[in-house]
Amino acid sequence: QVQLVESGGGSVQAGGSLRLSCAASVYTRSLYCMGWFRQAPGKEREGVAVIDRYGSTDYAESVKDRFIISQDNAKNTLYLQMNSLKPEDTAMYDCAADARWLGCARDRTDKRYWGQGTQVTVSS
Repeated sequence: QVQLVESGGGSVQAGGSLRLSCAASVYTRSLYCMGWFRQAPGKEREGVAVIDRYGSTDYAESVKDRFIISQDNAKNTLYLQMNSLKPEDTAMYDCAADARWLGCARDRTDKRYWGQGTQVTVSS
């Protein structure tokens, strides 16, 4: 089974930056994609960004030009660089992955593997 462990969440003022990390227990090259979701209280889970094995990326419109998803295959780690943070970015952020191309649309919530989540809080 694939294990995903997130880190890097915390509290930051609006306009600040955070970098989230997601360490995988398998070679990330064995996965078709990895991505980030977020869920704020009372809201549906939202696909934030996804990157596939070929380096193709897709971002939610709300984070485009502010967030950057990347992966370091040598470290089996996924990252989300979050810049120009806004209060509306406050949410629990979850790392997810899938070995199936069918599961790799950004907003698909049925991805096979999930991390435990890391909280991001942005204050105004």
